[in-house]
Amino acid sequence: MTDPKDFEEPEEGREVGGQGSDANASGPGPVPEPVEGSDDTQDAEELTVDDILNIAQNDDALAEDAVEDAALHDAEHTLLVDLKRLQAEYANYRRRTEEQRGIEIQRAKGEAAKGLLPVLDDLDRAATHGDLVEGTPFAAIADKVRSVVERLGVISYGEKGDEFDPQQHEAIFQQPTPGVAKAVVLEVVEVGYRLGDVELRPAKVVVAVPADPSAGSGTA
Repeated sequence: MTDPKDFEEPEEGREVGGQGSDANASGPGPVPEPVEGSDDTQDAEELTVDDILNIAQNDDALAEDAVEDAALHDAEHTLLVDLKRLQAEYANYRRRTEEQRGIEIQRAKGEAAKGLLPVLDDLDRAATHGDLVEGTPFAAIADKVRSVVERLGVISYGEKGDEFDPQQHEAIFQQPTPGVAKAVVLEVVEVGYRLGDVELRPAKVVVAVPADPSAGSGTA
């Protein structure tokens, strides 16, 4: 016969079973938090398509800024070069204008002085003939005319004994003269005048030349 005790659960088994029943009754336990470095964290850190597009747009914007900066630098350099060129051209223009202005002033003075040369010749002839007596009105007028010519910057040249210079003297006659080693001014027929570097009129002179052609070369 079967003993009814064989169907009774031991006390320890019931306690264990009870504990298991309580555990099952209490429901599922807390969800564990994702550990750093796990697949869930990596998925959270992955870039989205919008992030990638924004990065590309930022790179394009930086490239465009670099191109604009280079273009601006080139434009500034070009403007600086043009400015220096214009300054040089203006300086050259101003220098040429000043030089031309000086030439025109000298030319105007020369034309005014040329008109006075015949008067100066008459005064020289009058002085030679003793007509310019000091203290007379004629002498006073002569002094005023010569003062005006001097203020213009006119210089007279050509005196007896000067070495003959074909650039300054106009020889109207050559006189062979014994004892003369080189051509010299023997007589001034008409005084020469110049204004600065401008030759108003060469001096007309009689030139004394060596009587013996070998004397001019320095031989005995």
